[in-house]
This record gives sequence, C-alpha cells and structure tokens, in this order.
Amino acid sequence: MKTNTSHLHVGSLLLGLLSFADTRAQSVENVTRPPLPPMEEIIVWGRALQLLGMAESASQGIVGYADFSTRPLMRVGELVEVVPGMIATQHSGSGKANQYFLRGMNLDHGSDFSARFDGVPINNRTHAHAQGYLDLNFIIPEVVERVEYRKGPYYADIGDFSAAGASFFKTYDRLERGFAELALGTMNDVRVVAGDSRDFGEGSLIYAGEMVTRDGPWELAEDLEKLNGMVKYTGRIGGVDAQISGMAYSADWNSTDQIPLRALEQGLSRFGFIDPYLGGSSNRYTLSSTLLFGSTEVVAYATRYEMNLRSNPTYFLNDPINGDEIEQEDRRMIYGVTMDWEGEDLGRDVLVTPRFGGELRLDDADEINLFRTAARQRIGSVREDSAEVLSLSLYADAEVYWNDRLRTTFGLRGDFFDFDVTALNPANSGSGSDSLIQPKFGVVYSLADGMELYGSVGKGFHTNDARGVTITADPVTGDPVQPVDAIVEAVGSEIGFRSEAWEDVKFTAAMFWLDLDSELLFVGDAGTSEPSDATERRGIEISTFWQPRDSLVFDLTAAKTRGRYKGLPAGQDRIPDAHELVVGAGVSWISPRGITASLRLRHFAEAPLIEDNSISKDSSTLVNLGVSYEFGNFEIGLDVLNLFDAKDDDIAYFFESQLPGEASAVEDIHFHPVESRAFKAIFRWRL
Repeated sequence: MKTNTSHLHVGSLLLGLLSFADTRAQSVENVTRPPLPPMEEIIVWGRALQLLGMAESASQGIVGYADFSTRPLMRVGELVEVVPGMIATQHSGSGKANQYFLRGMNLDHGSDFSARFDGVPINNRTHAHAQGYLDLNFIIPEVVERVEYRKGPYYADIGDFSAAGASFFKTYDRLERGFAELALGTMNDVRVVAGDSRDFGEGSLIYAGEMVTRDGPWELAEDLEKLNGMVKYTGRIGGVDAQISGMAYSADWNSTDQIPLRALEQGLSRFGFIDPYLGGSSNRYTLSSTLLFGSTEVVAYATRYEMNLRSNPTYFLNDPINGDEIEQEDRRMIYGVTMDWEGEDLGRDVLVTPRFGGELRLDDADEINLFRTAARQRIGSVREDSAEVLSLSLYADAEVYWNDRLRTTFGLRGDFFDFDVTALNPANSGSGSDSLIQPKFGVVYSLADGMELYGSVGKGFHTNDARGVTITADPVTGDPVQPVDAIVEAVGSEIGFRSEAWEDVKFTAAMFWLDLDSELLFVGDAGTSEPSDATERRGIEISTFWQPRDSLVFDLTAAKTRGRYKGLPAGQDRIPDAHELVVGAGVSWISPRGITASLRLRHFAEAPLIEDNSISKDSSTLVNLGVSYEFGNFEIGLDVLNLFDAKDDDIAYFFESQLPGEASAVEDIHFHPVESRAFKAIFRWRL
C-alpha cells in the first residue's frame, strides 16, 4: 500500500485542474513559479476533480495518484483498470503485455486502445506478436502522478489504436518525499523499489528504480527477473522550460500459457503446463525531451525495443514429432516528434479556442521474425522480415463557447502512412502508403449548475501489420493469401451525462455506438493475415464516485455492451471473447491515525467463444484487499490478492490442438486461470 504521496497540498488540486485543461503544457512551467505558501494537507482523489466546463465527453476523466496508490495490484498492467469499464488480464508470463478488454471488445494486446507515457507512445506497430502491442511492464506505479483517459474516436489529437479508448500516463516532476520499499509475498514474490527527488540546476531531478522477482502459483516456476529505472529532469535549459527523461527496462521470464480443458480432466493441475520451454525476454530503453515555447509544446523521443517470446498454442498439431513451439523475435528503433499548439481565445461575443498539432513517427523494425523451435532451439524459419513504417499526423480543432451553457468542438485529423517490408519470401515483400481523414464533433450543454449533457461523434482507425498488407503467399504452405487494408476505419458516437451538482458525488453515464470495418486482422502467432467481418457495438456505461469525507471514498463502474458481427445471420453473429458486462467497485479509507484500507471487486460476465454462443467462457469475479499502518517515517502493509481464492479464468479460447499421445486434433476450450490467493507484506520508509 502506498499512501504518502497522495497527501498533497490544496494547491496541487488547483494545479491538477489547470493541467487537465491544458495537458500539453503539463507542469514544466511550474518550476519557474514561486513556491506555494504552506497549506493544510488533504488527500487529493483525481476522480474528485471538477471536470465541468473542461471535459469534452462523459467518457473522459482523470485519475490521481491517491486513486490507484491505495489499490492492491496483482500486476502493473492493472493500472489501466482505473479507466471505467476496462479489464486487464494475462494469458502468459508476467513479462508479456496484458490482454485488454473495453467496451465489449477483446483488444488483444492493444489493437484499439492506445497509451502514452509522458508523451511517448507505447503501442508498437507491425510487431512480431501482435499489432499495437501495448506492454506496460516498464512503468513504476509510484512515480505516476495521474492517468488521463478518453474513450471513443471523438478527439482530434488521438490517432492510431484508439477507437475504443486511450490513456495518458504523467509522472511526477518532483516527489514530495523520497521513499524506499520492500515487498515480500508468497510464491517467492519479492519487489524492491525506491525513488527520490532533489534540486538540480534550474529545476529538479526525480529518479527511481525497481527490482522484481517472482515464481507465481505455477508448477513451472515463472522465475521472473525484472529491472526498471528512470530519471527525469524538469526545469529550464537555455531559458526554455523543459523536461528530459531516460528510462530502462529489462525482463526475463518463464511462462505457463493457456492449457486445454481436457488436460485438466485427465489430471493436469490448473496451474500445470504442457510445454516446459515457454517464456520470453524483453528490453525497452527510451530517451525523451519536452520543450515548452509559450503555447507550443514539442516532444521528441527515441526508443530501443527488443523482445523474444516463446509459445506453443497448439502443442503437436502441426508437427507431431518436434511439436509446434515457436519463437517470435522483435528488434526495433522508434523515433518521433510531436508538436501541439493552443491559441488564445478569439472572438468577442463568441469565444473560440483553436488548437493545432501533429506527429512524425518512424518505426524501424530491423527484425520481425518467427521461428519454429523445439526445447528453445531454433529448427526452422517461418518469417525473417524487416519493416519501416513512417507516419505523419496532423490535426486541428476549435472549441467554441457560444454562451454560458453551450460549447462545441469541431475537429479534423489526417493520418498518412508509408511502409516498406522486406520479407524472407520475396513474394511477401513490398511497399505502399495509405491515408485517412477523420472528422470529429462534440457538443456540450449545461443543463443546470453542476450538470452537463454531451454529444460526440467521430471517425477513428487502427493500422494493420504492414506484413499483412504486402503478403501474397502463406509463409508456411506457399498458398496464395489475400492481403488486407493498411487502415481499418472505425466510426463511433456517444450521448453522455455528467453530474457534479453534489460536492461529494460525481456521476457519469454514457450510451455509445462503435462500428469497425474489421478486427484482429493479422495473427502474429501464425504469420498470416486473417481478416474478420465488420462489427458493431452498442452499450451503456455508468461511473459513480462518492467521497463522504476527505479520507473515505466509494466508487462503482458498470458497462453493458451488445456486440455483433455485421451481415451474419442471427444466432451466428456473436463475437468470440467479447465480454458484454463488466463491473468494478471499491472502497478506500485513509485514517488520520495512519491506517489505510482498500477493498476492490472486479467482475466480468461470461462471453461467447464461438459465433453461435454454444460454447462460452464463464464469468470471473476477483476481490483484492489491502491494509497498511503508517507511523513516523515508516509504513507496514499487507495485500491479499484474490481474497476469496476464486477458481476463475483470466482468459479462454476455443480452437484445435493436439496433446502428446493424441492421434488427431481436438477442438477444445483453452484457458489460463487467475492466480490463486496470495499475500504480500510491504515495508516502506520515507526519506
């Protein structure tokens, strides 16, 4: 449990509001301002911030450190669960990107949900494992100041992979106090993390490091070894407000992937394994800078990314002798620069605030490989490719205040992509380009003091793997393959309501529509493209935050979605693995006497595994508990994860596989269980 940095000054609340109204300015300019006078300390819950007059939709929000620092986390990817209606699960080892769900969509590893960390994009294009691969394992939660989220394709400044939503992680410019923490858990779970800040030059320096080892409940010990580090300077450089940061992440792990239900019925443990040679390693190194010139912010970044992932989804289906084990390898550099400008209010009777921005990004993937392996030894190549994907994005919008009650936002975004693929099979090499213009519109009407009504509509998209665009021959059989489009369009709309009429209660509700031309077109595991039919989703979301006192909060979120394939007969149009009901709830209490407690519930309902819904995945409900006690500069805590030891599944699929000893393929449910109940003791020292 981490609570010390959630006790912020009242002035921080004001700064949080200002930064939400202009996220591009961030807080780099704050270092040049005189320090605020001492004020009474309170607990700042980001969800308690007043968003009326600033938010463009009901499905837009901000979450501060106090909101997630009190939550017991099973994995760092669960930070995205602060987004109402979002779920992060896992079907492999802890070093792999999570499986994400939002608005009735299985987002795989990030196909339609984007994320940025201090302005740097995290999703990977044309990735060896999955398009839009979103790996959040490099994040150290203690240095994250806030998370902003926006759902739907209604915002001109958000592009690729954001049809369902997007999140923006912002780290502290300076920690209120340094800290060191040791966490010891069952299942050989050890975490050491520390961070501090100090004056440096004309600004401040923040630095933090993390080391994690764990085995988990698996019969094949996970043997995770993870190292994280970051350093960031915020201040003035050559008379310019600036931030410069560097981050390094490295992880190595074994993994127990999903197993077939029939293996369980034959005596295999829920935490057992079929192939003992699975796992992976990943490294990520990023250098970025942010410069603020008046109303213009410029972010430049460079990321070196490496991954090797070993998996075996079908066991002995394709190769009864050596097995179907594969290794996916990815090596790339990502370069980019973004620019955002916000003008001053124009007009006299009608106020108009213009914005303009763009991004130039190059994904230079020199190795995107797929090997056949046995016992971790390479025995053949399926794909040994390289790709360059260059994108140019431009957007402009204008927020118009027509009167005290009515405001609108008109936006337009253009994205251009140029790609070049060099494949092991020359028939699959090629180059090309594509572009898309996306109009956006939003209207906000103030019904009464403390209440706003929203209407939003817009076009969005996700790109496909460039190899799926240039492919003409199956890399295994050589059979002709139909390539896919480079850009998959999405159209969304929403009607929403936000109430802040009562000081201690925040309530939002939204009805949304989201249509996609297709989903999950390229399958990295097989090295082939598999376009789906177009889909449509209709849903409703509600979110309630109640703070009866400064130290006590209750929250409840629920999302109900109906998702179907377009153009297919009724009863044959269900979307596999699309959870149509998600509920999250919790209570957090921070006592003036140093006691902190948090209880969280997460539920997602059953989901179809095939189109006629004759086979489905069961629902899952998890409860986590955390308590801690603070005395002087020390804090001790206990987290209980999966409090009631639920025997649910994190993920389930239905496909063919062949186990050792089986004479032919068998269609079966393949599942990955939630981890069993675990205890974690936490010892924290504030510097």
